[in-house]
Amino acid sequence: MQEQVKESISSLPDSPGIYRYYNKDGELIYVGKAKSLKKRVSSYFNKQSQYNRKTEKLVSEIKKIEFTLANSEFDALLLENNFIKQYQPKYNILLKDDKTFPYLCILKERFPRIIYTRKYIPKQGEYFGPYTSVVSMKSVLELVRQLYSIRTCNLLLSQENIVQKKFKVCLEFHIGNCKGPCEGLQNETEYLEDIAQARNILKGDLSVVEDELIHRMKTAADGLEFEKAALYKHKLELLEKFQTKSMVVNRKLTNIDVVTITGTETEAYVNYLQIKEGAIIFSKNLEIKKKLDETDDEILSMVVQEVRSTYHSTNPEVYTNLALPVKSDDFENVVPQIGDKKKLVDLSLKNALYQKREKEINKEEQKGKRNKVLHILQDNLRLLQYPRIIECFDNSNFQGTSPVASMVRFVDGKPDKKGYRHFNIKTVTGPNDFASMKEIVSRRYKRIMEEQSEYPQLIIVDGGKGQLSSACEALQELGLYGKIPIIGIAKKLEEIYYPEDNLPLLISKKSPALLLIQRIRDEAHRFAITFHRQKRSQNTFVTEIEQIPGIGKKTADKLLAHFKSVKKIKEASLEELTEVVGEKIAQKLKAESGKT
Repeated sequence: MQEQVKESISSLPDSPGIYRYYNKDGELIYVGKAKSLKKRVSSYFNKQSQYNRKTEKLVSEIKKIEFTLANSEFDALLLENNFIKQYQPKYNILLKDDKTFPYLCILKERFPRIIYTRKYIPKQGEYFGPYTSVVSMKSVLELVRQLYSIRTCNLLLSQENIVQKKFKVCLEFHIGNCKGPCEGLQNETEYLEDIAQARNILKGDLSVVEDELIHRMKTAADGLEFEKAALYKHKLELLEKFQTKSMVVNRKLTNIDVVTITGTETEAYVNYLQIKEGAIIFSKNLEIKKKLDETDDEILSMVVQEVRSTYHSTNPEVYTNLALPVKSDDFENVVPQIGDKKKLVDLSLKNALYQKREKEINKEEQKGKRNKVLHILQDNLRLLQYPRIIECFDNSNFQGTSPVASMVRFVDGKPDKKGYRHFNIKTVTGPNDFASMKEIVSRRYKRIMEEQSEYPQLIIVDGGKGQLSSACEALQELGLYGKIPIIGIAKKLEEIYYPEDNLPLLISKKSPALLLIQRIRDEAHRFAITFHRQKRSQNTFVTEIEQIPGIGKKTADKLLAHFKSVKKIKEASLEELTEVVGEKIAQKLKAESGKT
């Protein structure tokens, strides 16, 4: 199991919600619901031998896990259904397999029937679903048949057949479930009115149905048709009983964006819910690094605009937990204080807070792991001080040309990129790695002495005894030798050397301390190589443009100092070049660029 997936599982909450599996390409491959996210997702990886090949294949492809919290298992069911309908993940084959999940269909025929089917044939009629639960589907169909007189027979009720009286009413008519359109006892217009109301129920527009039943009940009561009014009242009670109070599909909360934010001094955590037709169809967690002293409401205002644009939302209302400082003409901002709107915002904020808490826990765990490795490093190297700051040096040259060096700095086991340094070799000519190492170590710690900065607790030299001895000479000249521990790591056998020791220090090849040393060494090497390539490119360019009549080394250096890179010089316009070197030379440069 991948480390990232393992960490995701360990951080899952013991709460209801939906989980989403992604493959290496970032494609959503499976959506599932759970009463306990932690238990359900863990079961995929703990009981693989009990699963079929399809599930084993699914587990083998999982590279990333995301989840969305819900208030109840029923909400998770509804949320899962909406995600699956929206994205059709390839491993949710039940939703895509017409032999598995049922639909309700209003057939295209005279006096249309409403049937449930596992085959999706668009030409056959208007489909609703698919339903993830046969029980819930049947309950919807039962409600429709209790409220309206929809025929269940499969007779061909053409006008000609009815006029010719080819059919007789059945038991459904006698028990009051059908009004007998087969014998012409119910006209088509009245029947289609019932179908229209049934369609609203299948679409989830229960308020339309409720309003219509109330209207019919009042009309019957006003006409002193009390038995009829009582019938409509009974149907209203059935409708009310059917409605499950759920924030996810609250019919009064439609076409809304919900964006909430919580944060720390350095990060902000945002949750975005998109609601269409009374159901959550999209959920996204975002983490934002604070670069300045932005307030949460300022960040929220920017995020709202960004997510609406990215996810193509045109919803007229945006619910937030903080008032947006800038009003928009595209939507109305609402900060709910009570009721279902507030509950919906609370659900979104619950996801944002969980994301924040999970991140903080991960940081603490990572810090703990790094501290443990550094303690192992201290023990393996027999250091007197805990190595909180480690600096590593490396040289780079190509056939003796463009010699450069680098130093990387790790603090608490993490790269401190602000502390990285590049060095141009100034006192050494030709390929002399030993002299170059002495120069850069001397320059580095002479600078620290002058600035009275913090010394590292460990110095690493990328190289064998020669480079290590040169670095020690520099420390001796500065009076620092013996005060700062220093080691060398030989490239071929990955051996660790102390100054004045003929034999390498024996550290297990599997030791996390050795792996950390290798990682720091590799980072120093990468940093040196990158700088070396850049310098070679610049030197090549300087040589090229010096060959242009009227352009010397000073002009080339001036261009590099202004534009910072060869690429930017070549991409610069004539006007930009003219500002730096004058029109005449600028024209020569553009002409030369045109040749290449």
